[in-house]
Amino acid sequence: MLYKDAGVDIEKEGELIKSLISRIKPVRKGFGRPLGKIGHFSGLVDFGGFALAMTTDGVGTKILVANRLKKWDTIGIDCIAMNVNDLLAIGAEPIAFVDYLAIGEMEEKYEVVVGEIGEGLNDGARISNISIVGGETATLPEIITGIDLAGTCVGVVKKEEMIDGKKISLGDSVLAIRSSGIHSNGLTLARKIIDSSDYDYDDLLPGGDVRIGEELIKPTRIYMEVLELVKEHEIHGLAHITGGGLLNLKRITNYGFNIYNPPKPQPIFEFLRELGGVSYEEMYRTFNMGAGFIIVAPKKEEKNILEKIDGEKIGEVTKKAGIEINLGDKKIRL
Repeated sequence: MLYKDAGVDIEKEGELIKSLISRIKPVRKGFGRPLGKIGHFSGLVDFGGFALAMTTDGVGTKILVANRLKKWDTIGIDCIAMNVNDLLAIGAEPIAFVDYLAIGEMEEKYEVVVGEIGEGLNDGARISNISIVGGETATLPEIITGIDLAGTCVGVVKKEEMIDGKKISLGDSVLAIRSSGIHSNGLTLARKIIDSSDYDYDDLLPGGDVRIGEELIKPTRIYMEVLELVKEHEIHGLAHITGGGLLNLKRITNYGFNIYNPPKPQPIFEFLRELGGVSYEEMYRTFNMGAGFIIVAPKKEEKNILEKIDGEKIGEVTKKAGIEINLGDKKIRL
């Protein structure tokens, strides 16, 4: 099974994004001017000695898993995590957040749903040390069914301290911080695989004591430890591994990557791969596969950084463009 078989075509998404960007022409001058090009994890504007960093993202179809489980108290964490982690990928400190909640039809049951979403947003804000300063709730009966949750986060970073990948050099070490699981990407494919099988969300994950639905709903990890790392160590690049899997590394440099020691994915990934007959190439193009956040640093910093993170060295930067992943008995190239 392919991600596009489930309804998500990453290549076509890319074409749509190019079409959108090609029609956006106005560019502010002076104070508030954009810094860098569209395509990094955060949008950046000039705020004097600082860059104001902005991100926007949502929970995606993970909310459908929450609906199946009737458990909505963690997806607010996901919403904040997907935004905050993108800010961290430029070295920015997250400051404030606004949410957007769309509802198909206002029903009494949504009082419980929205209350639990609020609990998750509260937990995500606490973990990220941010304030939720506002938001928008819209009732859109002719556009959506159910509910949708998204948000926008802003952060700040001194302009000379931005980590945009420009310092990445050949031979730099690639270090991965582990994910908490599937996070908030690839859920459309994961749900399609499960819904097409004899398994249900209440079934135990084979070989474990956790139910499939509980594993899928685990909230996205928020990587606040990155802020301390960038203060204490020389770091050349940062990447939040979201939709597109390890292809996200292409967003920070034109150099290539030799991933010769990929982290061992959590059991949920191998379960989905075998159940759906998904190729390894498609898995690494869709899911984080155990690596939720990646740090690119000079080798001299490698040991000290590894002492402070829940992760490992997974590879090195290479001259040849693209991403090569060594899986032992086979190699794949993205």
